[in-house]
Amino acid sequence: MNKLYQEKHELWLKITFASFSINDEEIKTRLYEFSLIAFRHMKWIGDDVLSSGNDYNYNRDMTLYKKETTFEVIEDLVVAIKTIQTKYANTVLGNRVKTDDEYLLEYLSQVTANSENNTPITSFNMERKWLDKNLAQDQIDALTLFLFEESYKEYELILVYAFMQARTDSVIQFNVFQDLIDESHFHLKSFGNMMAKMGILALPRELHELTYVIKDLEKFVKDGIAEEEAAKEMCRELSEAIKDEELSKFFDFINYQESYHIELMGKLL
Repeated sequence: MNKLYQEKHELWLKITFASFSINDEEIKTRLYEFSLIAFRHMKWIGDDVLSSGNDYNYNRDMTLYKKETTFEVIEDLVVAIKTIQTKYANTVLGNRVKTDDEYLLEYLSQVTANSENNTPITSFNMERKWLDKNLAQDQIDALTLFLFEESYKEYELILVYAFMQARTDSVIQFNVFQDLIDESHFHLKSFGNMMAKMGILALPRELHELTYVIKDLEKFVKDGIAEEEAAKEMCRELSEAIKDEELSKFFDFINYQESYHIELMGKLL
């Protein structure tokens, strides 16, 4: 079960980043919906591991290979799904997860049945341009740094909060963790899609165990509030530095959301 959890973690990432990498909005949206289902699979498998008296971690062994077409992305995804299909136990949970994956395979076969869906992938071309806007190089550099740092932060927070949520008996803590997980999913999606549009899509680095095995919850929350404050400052600086009204308003929007995250984390204290 521990190995299965790792493989499901990797599959969640594969589906999520496949969604980010593909330009077609309909395929992108459907894949992201499937990625959220895969994340729920992780939660259920993790609960199963814990209820059996075992534990799991966030180790992973995967690479995000640069693809040039939509079908190349899908073919890689199909291989990963078919590989994990043989690992599910013949249980109620195992059958639920397996049939969800089978439907994802069916959807992917429908996509590849239409050759018009095989559009180019530009998510890895390293152009570092923001749409058709002519941003100055220092603004592009600041945006690039922000996206790499914040996409890792959101990935980290999703996993850390999920790890803690699975181990609390407090309804208040559980609900706060769920809100923070949902918010971080949205932020990761936003930043991942922006990275793809700039041609710099990349996996966030792997988490060290010390990141999510929390010994002192109060210290963790206080450090988390400080991290949110730093993220707010980065958003504020980007909003002021980038001479594009649409982007500036987006970073103001994220800034305000980070303010509420601080309030949520205050509840944990």
